[in-house]
Amino acid sequence: MKAKLNTARASAPASVGNVGVGFDVLGLAFDAARDTVSVTVEAQRGVRLGQVSGLVDSLPAATDRNCALAAAAAVLDAAKADFGLRVDVHKGVPLSAGMGGSAASAVAAAGAANAVLAEAFSPEALLPLAMEGEKVSADPPPWDNVMAALHGGLVLAARLDPPLIRRLPLPSGVACILFHPKRKIETQQARDLLAPDVARGTALEHSRNMAAFVAGCVTNDLDLVASGLKDIFIEPQRLPLLPELGDVQAAALEAGALGCSFSGSGPSVFAWARTEDRDRVESAMAAAFALADCEAKAYAAPLDSSGLRIELLEQVG
Repeated sequence: MKAKLNTARASAPASVGNVGVGFDVLGLAFDAARDTVSVTVEAQRGVRLGQVSGLVDSLPAATDRNCALAAAAAVLDAAKADFGLRVDVHKGVPLSAGMGGSAASAVAAAGAANAVLAEAFSPEALLPLAMEGEKVSADPPPWDNVMAALHGGLVLAARLDPPLIRRLPLPSGVACILFHPKRKIETQQARDLLAPDVARGTALEHSRNMAAFVAGCVTNDLDLVASGLKDIFIEPQRLPLLPELGDVQAAALEAGALGCSFSGSGPSVFAWARTEDRDRVESAMAAAFALADCEAKAYAAPLDSSGLRIELLEQVG
């Protein structure tokens, strides 16, 4: 396939993987930060890393070690493209933060590469290609951050093969608060901590919580949301990665939060709160981090955040 454009630029947001209760099933776009990827068509096939800017000034140049390059390469391979791409990456999402930084790079790169094609892939077809970028971070790659960064909003992976992905309604009058402690946790490291089996009682209660949370979002019932927004499955196994989490959670809930948990694999921590409680919950979480002598940066974004955006298109010639 030939290119219809010479240059394209796309961006994708940070995300809250799992949304507490939905391990590898739910993802929430969080447009407090975005990764931006620009691609330029080149005659030589394949992909190569160009300029790196933003929160970092260098990234691996090998395709199998770079989320953006791997995703762009997957798009070109799937399209049987007769051209190559230079890939410039601007990192706005922190690395190893539990904010979907690898997914943001992969989705932005897949979106930019897709935009230059003479016949672009649909969003549904683009998802597994972006997943090839996420595979650099964890193999097998989790879907939660990728589908949220691509589609925006709150997204459910109802089935993986063949994929059945749906955006869910978001409740009104709710704010999302996120704190990123000055720590780094690699996705694969966090997944390696997880036990292969779970007790029947835990599985039952986890299913009950996720059903309550999803039903609460769909029906705008905040009592159901609060009842379900708790992670008894994954979070206890990852608590050693951020021992301060318990105190931060307690402070958030006492201040009126609907729920509070790890964002993705951590160390970032998110909370949902009624909009009238937002400032109080944020202040309580900040105070708990400070009391634990753990430096943490607060981020804010609309609960219903946008996903992939195509920001620049330049015609060939």
